[in-house]
Parts: sequence; C-alpha cells; structure tokens
Amino acid sequence: MKTLTTFRIALLSLVLATSSLITGCGVGEASVTEVDNAPETTPVAVEIATPIRADIYATYSANASLSSDYDAPAIARVAGEIVELAVEEGDRVAAGQVLARMDGERLRLEMLAARANLDRAEKELTRIADLHARGLVSSSMFEGLKFDLDSLQAAYDLKQLNYEYSIIRAPIAGVVSAREVKLGQSLAEGNVAFRITETSELLAHLQIPQTELDKFSAGHAATVQVASMPNHQFAATIIRISPTVDTRNGTFRATAKIDNADGVLAPGMFGRFTVAYEKRTNALVIPKTAVLDEDQEKTVYVVQNGAVVRRVVETGVEEKGLVEILSGLQEYDEIVVVGHGGLRDGSKVLASLSESDRFSG
Repeated sequence: MKTLTTFRIALLSLVLATSSLITGCGVGEASVTEVDNAPETTPVAVEIATPIRADIYATYSANASLSSDYDAPAIARVAGEIVELAVEEGDRVAAGQVLARMDGERLRLEMLAARANLDRAEKELTRIADLHARGLVSSSMFEGLKFDLDSLQAAYDLKQLNYEYSIIRAPIAGVVSAREVKLGQSLAEGNVAFRITETSELLAHLQIPQTELDKFSAGHAATVQVASMPNHQFAATIIRISPTVDTRNGTFRATAKIDNADGVLAPGMFGRFTVAYEKRTNALVIPKTAVLDEDQEKTVYVVQNGAVVRRVVETGVEEKGLVEILSGLQEYDEIVVVGHGGLRDGSKVLASLSESDRFSG
C-alpha cells in the first residue's frame, strides 16, 4: 500500500513538471528568435509593359484557293502540224502574240487559187459593165455576175482566214501557264495548244456562314497568307458578295481580289484570308499574352508597390497578337507580360521593362 502511494506522488510530480514546461514555451508557437530568422519570400522576376492606344480591327478568317478570272485556251482553229514554237511556259505574252506556227502551205495555195478566181471575175465584171452600159448585155446577166463576184470574194476571205489560222496566237494577255503541244505534233481542229492565264490580279471565293454575313460588305480590306510564304502577307479586297445561299453548305460566297502585280502568287495556291470588317479607333490594347483565363474570367496582373494585384478585365477584339481592353485597365497601369505563370494576388515581384514594350511596332 505504501509502495502504491509513493508511485502516485512520483507520477503527480512528473505531470506538474511537464505542465510547467508547456506553459513556458506555448503549444505550436515559435520562439522570438525563430520568427526573426524566418526567410522572406523571394520576389518573382517579371517583365512589364503599359497599355497603348492604337487602331485595331475585328477580323474573320477563312481558307480558299487562289484562281484567275482571266484564263483562256489557245486552240488550233485548223488542222495541221506544229513547225515552230515561239513561246514557253512562264513567258508573258500580249493579246494576239504568235505562240506557234503550223504547216500552212496547203492553206496558202488554196488562198492563192481563190484570189486568182476572184481577180478573173473582177475583170470579167468590168468588161460586162461596159457592155451593159451600152445596152449590149441584159441586166439579169450583169446582176448575176455581180452575185458571182460576191461569192468568190467570200470564198477568198475564208481561204485567207484559214491560212491566218495556221498561226496560233494568244487569245488574251497574260502568262503561258501550259504548253500542250510539241514540235512536229499534228493537231486536229479544236485541240488545245496553250493555256494563257492573267496572274496580275487573282481571285478567291470565301465561304461566309449566314450568322456572320451582316459583318461583311464589298470594299472591306483583307490579307492573305500562303503556305509557301508563311511570313508574308498580301493585300486583298472583298469586291462582291453573292446574294444567294449555297444550298450545299448553307454559306454565302464572298469574292476577294488580290493584287499580284509582282507575280509572286500563282493560281491554285491555298491561302488563309483575314478580313477586317470593323475598325476600333484609338482603342486601349495590350499583348494577348498578358491576359489569363482564370475561373471563367479574363484577368491580368498589375504591378503596384513591388507586388501584383489580380485585375479582372473585359476584352474586345483581337488582332495580330493584341487584344482590346474595354474595362479594367488604365493607360498608366503596369501589367505583367512575361513571368505571370506562377503569380498569385499579392505576390512580390521584381519588375523590369519588357524589351517589346510600346508593342505597337
């Protein structure tokens, strides 16, 4: 019994000693020395820029192939053998320029025979006219000879035309886009010998959804990029819009004209068109990369007193890497454009001016 009492006294002493230790230090509290020595959060290095005022366009993009509205075949109008080629593919030609010559000797002889018959008839009519004037030849005979002369004239003109057709000429001005014949080849009437295409002005037909039609009208400016020259943009203009719907896909057709005076583009190229249908003058714009999508909101981080403040913004149209800000920012605000990936509201930052500041170009 005495032993049990002694054990209880020892246990009570241990509990009291432990309570005194806990009271002195505090549960879950760091010492003053530990708080003083706690490291501060390292500032995040970011790049900043300020919004600018600039004109920006609302745009619509569509894909289409390039074509020419001036494309014509040069055909053989008479049968014959090719004896001379005067041009090659890629050559620029004028309307009526000689492209090739066919063996036209037979046609030339036929023309000369018709000319001889015509000359004989003209002389005969001159002789008969004198006799008719003196009353020695009837009027019916004289009129019959005049009709015969007209017929021979027409026959000669036809033979002459056929002989001229032995020379194949360009139907329009443009570039020789295809040579379909070889030297020595025999052509039948109607065979295609060359194809001439005018490439200084190209067209493209853009398919516009019905829901977007009210945004477009003739005269709107556009740009086009092609796969072979991804870093170049070419100017284009919407010149007309079809008033009817294409029943195959439910779209309207807008025709764009592309100036190709330097001949860089070619029919058949596939281009991506960007049509500017609305101009926002003197809009407040920032780089698109500065805008984050967070919790179904558009946000940016604004630097204030060495820290960032999360700011909800309302955006408008986007063009060429820029986005219009409708509300939420002022021109003097310094926004984070690089390094905002790990930022939170209140994060300390070490800001430096972006090399691409004044990003209007």
